[in-house]
Amino acid sequence: MELKIEAQARGVRIISGAEAKERRELLNKLVRAAETAGFEEIVLPSIEPSKVYIDKAGEEILGQMYVFPDKKNRSLCLRPEGTATIQLLADKHFKRSKDVKLWYFERCWRYEKPQEGRYREFFQFGVEVINPSSTAIKDELIELAENMVAIKTRAYLVDRSARRGLDYYTADGFEISVPSLGAQKQVVGGGAYRQGIGFAVGFDRLMLCREPGATSQ
Repeated sequence: MELKIEAQARGVRIISGAEAKERRELLNKLVRAAETAGFEEIVLPSIEPSKVYIDKAGEEILGQMYVFPDKKNRSLCLRPEGTATIQLLADKHFKRSKDVKLWYFERCWRYEKPQEGRYREFFQFGVEVINPSSTAIKDELIELAENMVAIKTRAYLVDRSARRGLDYYTADGFEISVPSLGAQKQVVGGGAYRQGIGFAVGFDRLMLCREPGATSQ
């Protein structure tokens, strides 16, 4: 159940009761799927220098970010996504490591028009493989993503050569969509970047998937 309070910011929610329980159960299943596949949890900061995302994701993302100065006038932002930070960690801490597998579940923020399944404060479940040693890793990640989506529905579509909009992608990526969700049908997006490959699940959109049993494509 969603609760409302006076003067609540647009695009954010307070969730309780059965819906909160259902979200927790879905999260537990996603964690189990990731950890069964060998991924370990990483917890990312909610506030970052805005330059992190401008440098990694491109100038276009600046218009979607919540940016503000701190008390020393340094430009900070609320995290709009997780992969850019993972890339910085890869450069600093995992340069000589192979097949580093990480998962995260984080709140993210983007200043966009709120719609069903698309909020200004939203939740991402992401997995990243830093310095993969296998050329089959993309197929393995798509299979993992399909398993995660199938927790909620088998009526989904996979695009294995999607053009992703962020500057750090080095090749065509992949997406999974659920047509019954309408305009906001994409529930997974991912691809390769210089240090590795990964994907993120739009947790709020995945929660909206309820149709049972149809055939995947």
